[in-house]
Order: sequence, then structure tokens, then C-alpha cells
Amino acid sequence: MKTIKGPGIFLAQFAGDAAPFNNLKSICEWAGGLGFKGVQIPTWVSSFIDLQKAAESKTYADEIKGIVNGAGLEITELSTHLQGQLVAVHPAYNELFDGFAPGQYRGNPAARTQWAVQQLKYAAKASQNLGLTAHATFSGALLWHTVYPWPQRPAGLVETGFKELANRWLPILNEFDANGVDVCYEIHPGEDLHDGVTYERFLEATGNHARACLLYDPSHFVLQCLDYLEYIDIYHERIRMFHVKDAEFNPTGRSGVYGGYQAWIDRPGRFRSLGDGQVDFKAVFSKLTQYGFNGWAVMEWECCMKHPEDGAREGAPFIKDHIIRVTEKAFDDFAGTGANEALNRKILGL
Repeated sequence: MKTIKGPGIFLAQFAGDAAPFNNLKSICEWAGGLGFKGVQIPTWVSSFIDLQKAAESKTYADEIKGIVNGAGLEITELSTHLQGQLVAVHPAYNELFDGFAPGQYRGNPAARTQWAVQQLKYAAKASQNLGLTAHATFSGALLWHTVYPWPQRPAGLVETGFKELANRWLPILNEFDANGVDVCYEIHPGEDLHDGVTYERFLEATGNHARACLLYDPSHFVLQCLDYLEYIDIYHERIRMFHVKDAEFNPTGRSGVYGGYQAWIDRPGRFRSLGDGQVDFKAVFSKLTQYGFNGWAVMEWECCMKHPEDGAREGAPFIKDHIIRVTEKAFDDFAGTGANEALNRKILGL
């Protein structure tokens, strides 16, 4: 067993134009002051990191690492959620996702995809330069518009979709492999990898690629009514990252899983600040510890009610209090009699 590292914080939802959220140094000092020990850096926030430069210059990567370390923190991982989304976009979503790419690639899906793939490859090398071994991203989606099939899906459509998704990701996965870094897909609605079955489909399509791993976030499973604890039992060997995010699901006679196009505050399934939702984090931390999870517990704040700064202030001690310092001895060692083969045989009547 291993003691989970943390608490960490994902900086994406806190980045902004005003201090202390407008540059890496000040936001790290803010996070450190709240008790966080690590930061997960969103690579699309240019005021935090120049991803290409971090990939091409070890000196620059060391400078970024130095800024974080100077605030008493570590970099937990880099994130390319937005760029990963653009690796695979169905044309119906082109306009919606165009804002995830720089202006010169908008309205040009082929160029946008090429840019996104290159971004992921930069992230592989940048992660290596920073001494990281795991990376967070989304898979993108070609099939999501068929998730509730009406009319029914044509035979072979799903297989074709996952084959194409795998073909787009294999060169990226190979680049991460060359740099000794795991790609951790956040299993998330809106992505083709949105539950265990779809992850298994993708894994099979990539030839069970060793770097096609998982970012575990129980909040998304609460909203899907999926057993988020058994998920750890099934996939623990592939879980390399952990987002600590809470959620609740309270269906009514009017609305359920799909939410009725309502705002987050009115949906039956809602993200909440840590401790305000329904996730059994004692059980989650216990299972991850049991299976020897060796990564960071990183708070991802998304709440439809609470102010983000309050969520962060409460999140650091919440995670700290849930991390289990693993024991170095068994509780009943005091009653042990030591190793004695002769005694063992006698007890067995041999």
C-alpha cells in the first residue's frame, strides 16, 4: 500500500484576469497558503505555462518547476482537457468547440485537429521535462450524438467510431510512451470514453496500449448512477490520477439523468463542493489506498452554489483529513510467534 499524495488543486477553474489568479507564481502562493501541496496545471492558460516552450526547453521547464517549488508546492500533472477534446469532434459540435482553439484554427476543423494533436505531443515531452509520469486529458467524441440511439444505430457504427478514435490517439499514445508518461483519460459525459464499457472498447481498439490509463473522478459516475466504488475494483490497475470532486443526484417526477436542459442549479444531478454532495469519500480513499494508488488527490472545484474561493479553502483540509497514512505493521503483530517451520507443521498435525 501507498499513502496518497496531497492535497492538490486543479487550477483551471480558478484562473482569471485578477490577482492572485492571473499568473503561476501568485496563484501557487495563494494555493499554498490554503494548505495545498500540489497544483495541476491547465496548459491552455498561457499566463501559467507556454506548453510548446516547456516541451522544447528543459531550462524553461525547470523555471516553471522552480516557480511552483518556490511556493512550497509540487506540480502534480499537466492537463490538456481542451486540446484532447479537439482530437475528435463530430461536425455537429464544430462551432461549440471552436472556442477551445486559437483564433487562426477556428472554422477549419482539419487544422484544428492537427493543432490539438501537436499540443498533446508537446504535453508528452513537457511532462517528461518536468519529471511527471501522468497526464490528464479528454478523449474527444465522434459518437456522443448517438448515445441514446433513436433512430437505432446502423450495424458497425460503434466499431467504426472507436477504430477511428483509436487511430487518432495511437500516435499520441506512442509519443507519451516514448517519454515515459501515462495518458489519463477523464471518463466524462460528452466524451466517447464516458464509462467503463466505452473505456474497454477504446482499450481494445488501441491494442490494450499500456499508456491508455484513467483519471478517476467519482462525481461523473454519481450523475450517471454508476457504481463508483466497484469501478475502482475493476479498473484500479489503470487508474493513475484522481480528481476529488463531489456531486449529488436527486431525481424527481419531472427530471432525471438527462436534466431537462436545465441550468446546473435546477438539475437533479449537480456538482457540489467537497463534503456537500453524496460521494462516499471515506470509501473512495480506502479503496484507492487498498489497491496501492500512487498518485495525487487533486481537488477539482465545480459547484453550482458555493463561491470557488470558499470551495478551495474548505477543500484542502477535506482532502488532508481523508488521506490515509498507511500502516507499516499489522494490527495483530503483537500476538505473532515468529516464523517457525517446525511449529507450523506441528499446528497442522504433520
